[in-house]
Amino acid sequence: MEIELTKISSKGQVVIPLNVRRKLALKDGETLAVSTEDDLIVLKKVKNPMEEDDLRTLKEIKEAWKEIAQGKYRKMNKEDFLKEIETW
Repeated sequence: MEIELTKISSKGQVVIPLNVRRKLALKDGETLAVSTEDDLIVLKKVKNPMEEDDLRTLKEIKEAWKEIAQGKYRKMNKEDFLKEIETW
């Protein structure tokens, strides 16, 4: 897993790095769902109109935010986090 950095323009636009766009096969005009909690932003590629799988994923993200707020998850350092993501 690679981590990329990007910046927000004066118009609020965010550039998704080229290698991320290629990996996810993102094209001009595609729809992304945006979810936020505190200082975390999650983008999810969705079909337009959304399919059942997309809606289910968004519901799971919403439920995860609730569980995080309830303290059901632990904080971990960067190395442990990246190791766990590799198992997904």
